[in-house]
Amino acid sequence: MQILFVVIAVIVVLAVAFMIFEYRVRQPDVLVLFESKGKIGLRTGLLYPRHFSLPIKRTTSPIHLTVEATASGNIGVNVKLVGSVAPAMDNIQALIRVGGWSSDAISRAAEETGIRLEGLVKEYAEHVEINALSSTGLVSYLNERSSQFKDKFGVEVISLAVQSLEPSDSEIGDALRQQEQARLLEQTERLNNQARVAVAKAKYQADEDIAVMEHTLELKKSSLKKTLLEQENGLAQQRLEDELSRSRLRLAFEKEELDILKNNPELLVLTPQAARLAEASQGLKNARTVISLSPNDLASGSELLNLFQSLLQKALDAKKNG
Repeated sequence: MQILFVVIAVIVVLAVAFMIFEYRVRQPDVLVLFESKGKIGLRTGLLYPRHFSLPIKRTTSPIHLTVEATASGNIGVNVKLVGSVAPAMDNIQALIRVGGWSSDAISRAAEETGIRLEGLVKEYAEHVEINALSSTGLVSYLNERSSQFKDKFGVEVISLAVQSLEPSDSEIGDALRQQEQARLLEQTERLNNQARVAVAKAKYQADEDIAVMEHTLELKKSSLKKTLLEQENGLAQQRLEDELSRSRLRLAFEKEELDILKNNPELLVLTPQAARLAEASQGLKNARTVISLSPNDLASGSELLNLFQSLLQKALDAKKNG
């Protein structure tokens, strides 16, 4: 019994020792690969057997390239390119095929990627004029073809940038810089002229708008003046018609009054006109205090008294004849 217990204890100790010796804890930034039936797979457990697995860092691998290319016209160009690649999770088989069963597989795949990038840079430069060669165009060209790295090398491009792109001949570089400077100056002058033209157009448009508004305002003023004049003419016409109506009424009243005096001459002495004539006769040179209605007492030189005498005489004759 004791022997069995010792055997079991030894087996447990050996198992624990084997576990400690063989198994490792997988780190979060590590890919653990294993091979089964000729295919590469990923272990997702926390522990993995180190002799039957390949741990690979998931971190990116940098790329630094200096490429001597030739632009169109056989003009040398120096290009400095930097970037980084990382393992493509869905193409681990290609990564192991290029980098081998080694923890340095990503670095080796990055080297192969750099070689391919160098070829693409030369391919792009050969078809572009030196004055049209640009960092932006080159990066766009490389990014469009970056998907092939995943299929061929098992890595994906994380970043790409052109540090420098300049002709190998310094004189050509100076000439290109002068052309670029002249182009920028010309563009600046063109923009300044466009700005001045825009200002002039804006001022012209503003003046035109102001003129249109002033014209519209004058038309409105004229319309208001016309309306006011029509209203004044209407009021004047109404006043004239009212005055004519009053004059007709006054004439009709006077006509009726004259008809009454004509039919009743004795009322003539009671009229205000007779009273005014009498009052006016008091201021004459030969006027007397008492006005006599007798023809012998009236002064023959007074026209007003003669007129009044004639009216009275006619009234008396009419009365007698009646």
